[in-house]
Amino acid sequence: MVPFFVQIKCKLGQSYTVANAIAEAEIASEIYSTAGDYDLLVKFYVDSATDIGHFVNEKLQVIPGIQDTYTIITFKAFGT
Repeated sequence: MVPFFVQIKCKLGQSYTVANAIAEAEIASEIYSTAGDYDLLVKFYVDSATDIGHFVNEKLQVIPGIQDTYTIITFKAFGT
């Protein structure tokens, strides 16, 4: 499994609605609310054959209330 993170900027007043929609879709490993430029930080795991760009486009960006996303591809987890 390949981990990656997506920072999500939500439309005003939609952070909890978006977080709940992601949780209900059962596509994320962890969902955090954050302060700063983005409202949510979400951790995903996908099969190594999955195209992350397509996954984000087809599974995440279609959720109502999402204004912008910023995908972070990770390489190695340290200390595990």
